[in-house]
Amino acid sequence: MFSADVRSLLVQVFSSWQVLTVTLVIILYFFLVTYVAKVYHNRPRKAPLPKKKSKAKEKEAGEEKPEDPLLDESDELGLEEQRPRRGR
Repeated sequence: MFSADVRSLLVQVFSSWQVLTVTLVIILYFFLVTYVAKVYHNRPRKAPLPKKKSKAKEKEAGEEKPEDPLLDESDELGLEEQRPRRGR
């Protein structure tokens, strides 16, 4: 469809240093814009993790003993509670 003159002219235009330079600059600009958009994109925040209590606070909270029949200090037989081991 194209004549040989038009085809050779198109090849010369697309292979010129000006066209190649402008194409390269546009591609670099596109990558820069997408990088900045990715960095400053508002990400949904995750729910904050519960804060761990410090040991001092645990001791203070641990002074109040819960009413648990297994932990009753008036054990007549003197047996301590034995916890089952976790299987490996």
